[in-house]
Amino acid sequence: MKILRYFLIIALIALVVIQFIRPDKQEGNYLAIDAFETETNMPAEVRAIFSNNCYDCHSGVTTYPWYADIAPLSYWVNDHIEDGKRHFDVEEWNNYSLKKKDHKLDELIEEVEEGEMPLKSYTLLHGDLSDEEKELLENWAKEARTQIQREMVVQ
Repeated sequence: MKILRYFLIIALIALVVIQFIRPDKQEGNYLAIDAFETETNMPAEVRAIFSNNCYDCHSGVTTYPWYADIAPLSYWVNDHIEDGKRHFDVEEWNNYSLKKKDHKLDELIEEVEEGEMPLKSYTLLHGDLSDEEKELLENWAKEARTQIQREMVVQ
C-alpha cells in the first residue's frame, strides 16, 4: 500500500510539473492559405469545410480547443498537428511541384472517400463531415487535379 501511495504522489507531482512545459503553438500564415485556396479555385463552401475541419492540423493556422492547454493532452494535440502537416501542409503548397500537388490532392480524395480524414479522434470531439461535405471536397479536389494535370502536360 505504501508503494502505491508513493507512486500516486510522484505521478501527481509529475502531472503538475508537465503543466509548465508545453509544446509550442502553431503561428500560421494566412497568406499561404490564401495562395492555396486561390490556385485551387476553392469555392466558399469548400473553404468553410477546410476552415472548420482541415486547417487546424494541415496548416499553422490552428484554432486550439480548451483542452490543448492541459498536459498531457497538449502533447497529443501537438503530435496530431505535426503529423498532419508532415502529410499535407497547405502553407507549403507553393513549394510543391505540380506532380506533388497532384499527388496531394489524390491523397486527399482517397482519405476522404475511405473515411480516414478527418481522423476519428478529431471527429469524436469536433464532429464528422456530412456526406454532402465529403462530396463537395471530393469534387473540388478532382477539379483542381484536372487543372494541375493540364498544367503538367503543357510543361
